[in-house]
Amino acid sequence: MFSDNKKPKAMTETGGQPNRIEKHTKIKGDIVSEADFRIDGKLNGNLKTSGKVVIGKDGYIHGKVECLNADIEGNFNGELMVSELLTLKASALIEGTVTVAKLAVEPGATFNASCSMKGKGAMNTATGTQSAGPSASAFKASSAQSKNEPAKAS
Repeated sequence: MFSDNKKPKAMTETGGQPNRIEKHTKIKGDIVSEADFRIDGKLNGNLKTSGKVVIGKDGYIHGKVECLNADIEGNFNGELMVSELLTLKASALIEGTVTVAKLAVEPGATFNASCSMKGKGAMNTATGTQSAGPSASAFKASSAQSKNEPAKAS
């Protein structure tokens, strides 16, 4: 029942405990971290992490964010660079420029941004090639059809 051989709680992939900026907290300045970050308050500045960034429903960031993955429910205004997956929830409001490998947008999200999709790992190189993956070729094929024909599943 009470054994000493319990496994310790798993830490985040990048190491360290996740960081959190709570609601009604305002921060002005730059943040650098290796752990995940959750923003439920307001950040006016830059955030760079090798982990995941979550902007909660009441969260707001104005500045530059560089991260591995991001889930956004709140507001973001600035430059967003996500090296893997960016997920925009229905309540998200995004403005500015976005560079991402993969993008998932729920219906209802507001995405008023210039978006550039790059292959995984291309964010780290200055001469990365632009690729939108297999979904882009499926879109090109379906958009080339006649206006009077129904779309066909591929």
